[in-house]
Amino acid sequence: MRKGRALSLIALPVSVALAVAGCGGGGNSGSGGDNESTEITVHGTEPENPLVPGNTTEAGGSKIIDALFTGLTEYDSVTYETKLANAEKIDVSPDGKKMTVVLKKGWKFHDNTEVKADNYINAWNYTANSKSGQQGASFFEPVVGYEDVHTTDPDENGPQKAPEPKTDKMSGLKKVDDYQFTVDFTKSHAVFQKKLGYGVFSPLPDSFFKDPKAFEDKPVGNGPFKFVSRLPSQELKVERFDAFLGQKPKVKKVKFDFGKDLEAGYAAVRSNELDFIDTIAPSKLVSNLYKTELKDRSGSGDLMSIQIIVFPLYDKKFANPDFRKAISMAINRQEITEKVFAGNRKPVKGYGVPNLPGWTDGGCGEFCEYNPQKAKELFDKSGYQGPIEITSNADGGHREWATAACGQIRNALGRECNFVPVQTFGEMRQKTNAHSHNAIYRGGWIADYPDIENFLNPLYKSGGSSNDGNYSNRAVDEKLSQADVAFATSPPEAYRLYHEAEGMIAKDMPAVPLWNTTTQYGWSKRLKNVRITPQRELDLINVEVG
Repeated sequence: MRKGRALSLIALPVSVALAVAGCGGGGNSGSGGDNESTEITVHGTEPENPLVPGNTTEAGGSKIIDALFTGLTEYDSVTYETKLANAEKIDVSPDGKKMTVVLKKGWKFHDNTEVKADNYINAWNYTANSKSGQQGASFFEPVVGYEDVHTTDPDENGPQKAPEPKTDKMSGLKKVDDYQFTVDFTKSHAVFQKKLGYGVFSPLPDSFFKDPKAFEDKPVGNGPFKFVSRLPSQELKVERFDAFLGQKPKVKKVKFDFGKDLEAGYAAVRSNELDFIDTIAPSKLVSNLYKTELKDRSGSGDLMSIQIIVFPLYDKKFANPDFRKAISMAINRQEITEKVFAGNRKPVKGYGVPNLPGWTDGGCGEFCEYNPQKAKELFDKSGYQGPIEITSNADGGHREWATAACGQIRNALGRECNFVPVQTFGEMRQKTNAHSHNAIYRGGWIADYPDIENFLNPLYKSGGSSNDGNYSNRAVDEKLSQADVAFATSPPEAYRLYHEAEGMIAKDMPAVPLWNTTTQYGWSKRLKNVRITPQRELDLINVEVG
């Protein structure tokens, strides 16, 4: 994932290409059109928060952030190699403790102001500041001075308030001139450069700081598309930013459609009323029905993604690790992936997914193996009282597998288990962020960059940006920090330490790893050169209307 040397005009390769490309048929019996005059429609989900990069860490909002913003680096949609974008050069010191960034000149925000060093420095300071309440704050934890701008609530849901930050600027961010800045790290952190293509690290225009509310109503980015309009819970429109100095999109306009669940979205793609859907409804995966119905308008590929069941550890009834291990060992992952997903998911045996740098098979050990007898022993030992519930959003195609998992849990443990739906993904995320779940719940993770580290630090380190279950283990934190430091001088040693941390996490079982999420997707007759990225997003740069 990271190299302890300069990232200039080089790329950091992934060991395997993780996306596939497909070509749609030419022509359309309906409206027709071309790249310059036609709006394409893409299935999506309502973003959880206003579209501020530092506060957008879920899939629905991220695909829009990726259209509106371009950071220092970007990831190739096919190979997922890291490439320079807004950065002219990025150098990391041999000890991994200092990074120097030189920006390309002439890059503009959508309000026609130039992107300069201050736009990165101010954005990163804002995101890191605990008073800003940004979900992506912890990504800046390695920077010197983070602890001065980010304080922790001592009792989270209690009456005490978090202390005031000492300052609003991290001392480790230093401007050299309008197009150059440096980043100092508290420890060797060569991994940082690999993260820079993630939306959290995007620059913000000066106008954001003058009127954040106006920005929320009409985001101003620096990416290939600019914001046009939004109807909450219905749609969001963008159009090509012709002054963009990176690779320009071929299509002129894109509408993200939030108003359809997976079944309705699939039907709309099949009838050519919707141009693209990144997830095929589970009912169409049975016997691979979607391949028959869509024919040459469908594709499939591996994702850097994992499905998990999360335990809300802020609820004391889930405190016993024996109960959590029992749930994991009661689930027959192989049976569900074959019967519910028709083989379109792959069971995992750890907290990462195959083919990533640092991945090791069997990181979870026996606790991710189906063993109903052992599960029953652990469950009885845990003393858990009451029925078991699994909750997820009803609009995401999760009912089928969650119901199947509950059936397996019921049979193995002899305790009632039910699927309890939440209406929308947005509502699900609100409950997750408010720490108001009172049942175990579905979680998922699409990696921000290709490395096992990204499956561990954000989700299982204390205070991690996506540590939604509130898991905390100081020994795990220390092991992960040791791995981060080791990477500058010895990536193999870093991966050994990450693997040790993964084993420690498995013994606590704060979340149950289920399967690697491959993706099946479909498109209308109008589109050609359709690609999906390893983050399950349509490649909006290369797609065309034909």
